[in-house]
Amino acid sequence: MEKKYFIVTYGCQMNVHESEKLAGILQKRGYVEAANEDEADIIVFNTCCIRENAENHAYGNIGALKKRKKMRPDLLIAVGGCMTQQDGAAERLRKKLPFVDIVFGTHNLKDFGALLDRKAAQKKPLVSVQASEERLEEEDSAYRTSFPNAWVNIMYGCNNFCTYCIVPYVRGRERSREPDAVVREVEGLLEKGYKEITLLGQNVNSYGTDRDVGMTFPQLLRRIAAIGGKFRLRFMTSNPKDFGEELVQAIADCPQVCNLVHLPAQSGSDRILRLMNRKYTAAEYLRKVEMLRGAVPDCALTSDLMVGFPTETEEDFRRTLELVRAAGFSTAFTFVYSRRSGTKAAEMEGQVPEEVCKERIMRLVEAVNAQTRGLSAGYEGKTIEILCEDYDPKRGAWLGRDEYGRMGYFADERNRVGEFVKIRVKDTSGISLFGERV
Repeated sequence: MEKKYFIVTYGCQMNVHESEKLAGILQKRGYVEAANEDEADIIVFNTCCIRENAENHAYGNIGALKKRKKMRPDLLIAVGGCMTQQDGAAERLRKKLPFVDIVFGTHNLKDFGALLDRKAAQKKPLVSVQASEERLEEEDSAYRTSFPNAWVNIMYGCNNFCTYCIVPYVRGRERSREPDAVVREVEGLLEKGYKEITLLGQNVNSYGTDRDVGMTFPQLLRRIAAIGGKFRLRFMTSNPKDFGEELVQAIADCPQVCNLVHLPAQSGSDRILRLMNRKYTAAEYLRKVEMLRGAVPDCALTSDLMVGFPTETEEDFRRTLELVRAAGFSTAFTFVYSRRSGTKAAEMEGQVPEEVCKERIMRLVEAVNAQTRGLSAGYEGKTIEILCEDYDPKRGAWLGRDEYGRMGYFADERNRVGEFVKIRVKDTSGISLFGERV
C-alpha cells in the first residue's frame, strides 16, 4: 500500500521551494502526494516566523491534529522551518505539542530523510535543530510543483539585521552557492521545459560577498541570460542599500531578465528607516528608482511597506504615503509591524496601538490599490504576452502573468500551460487583466 504525504507551507517563496525539496526527499522514500490531510500517512508543517500571526496559525493547525493522532498513532507529524529554528522554540513546541514526531530546523532540512529513517526505527520523538549553517544544498533534488515556473536558491541567510526581522537569527549569515552549481540547475530546468526562473535570496544583491565565488549578482544574471533561448528570469529580494548601477545595467542589457524589480522600501520616514537599521533614506531610495527607470523606462516596481513600527507617528506614516506616490509602485505587500521576540525592535518603547495600526494599514492599502487600478486601466486595448501557468475552473479561463507580474485571463479550447500566449486586454480589475488570445 502506498504511503502518502501532505505538506503545509507557511510564508514566502523560499518556504514554497523548501517544501518542494521536502517533497523530493519523501518521494525518494516511496511516498506519494496526498490530496488532503485525511489521506496522509505523514503531515509536514514547513513553518514561518516572520510575523506572529503566521506562527500562531501554525500552532493552531498543528494542535488541531491531536485528536487525529490519538485515533491514528501511526500517523507521523513533522514540524520544521523558521519557527522551530528560533532559540528554545523546538523545546517549547515539544512541551506544548508532545504528539509531534519530528522537529527539525532550517539548517538541517537536507537531513530530513535521515530523520525519517531514524524515526522508523524508534518510537521516541526526534528533535534535530542544528546550529551549524555551513552546508549548502547544491543539487536540485526538489519535486517541483509550479511548472512552468521554478525557484532557484542562489544564497541563504542574511547579514543585514534589520531591527524588526528574525531572519538572520533563524536562517543564519549569508552563504552564497557556487555560480557553476546555480547555472547547472537553471540549465537543467530549461531543458525540462521550464520557462520562468526566479532566483531566491534574502538579499540577492549581496551574492558572492560572503566568500570568493568570483562573481557578483549582476554577473550571475548575465551568465544565466547567456544560456540563450526564450525564458524569463526574475529575482527577489533586493535590499535598496545594495541596489546599484551594475544591476540596473544588467536588467537593461539582458532580454531574459524581466522588467520588474521588487525593492522593499518598508517606510518613507528617514527616522523610522534609521530605527529599522535599513541604511538608506527615502531620498536615496527614490534616486535609485529614478536610476532604474532612466535605464529601463518601462520597468515596473513592487515593494514591501510596513505600518506601526515602534514610535511611528502620523507624520512618519504620511511620509510613507508620499513615497508610495513618488515611487509609483505597480503593487506592494503591505503589513502591520509584528513584534518578534529576540529582535531589537521588540524591546523598543513606543509600540503603536493596534487600533492606530489598523487605521493606517487601511489607508496604505487604499493608496497602493488606487495606483494599481490606474496602471491596470492603461492595459485596456493593448496586446500583451503572458506565460500561461494554470487554469481557473471558476472563471473558465487559462491564466498567466506578463513580464510585469500582472495576471492575465483568457479562454481557449486547449491546454496552454507552459506556452507564451499573446492576448488583447478587454477589461481589468485590480491587478487582473481579462482578454482574448490573438
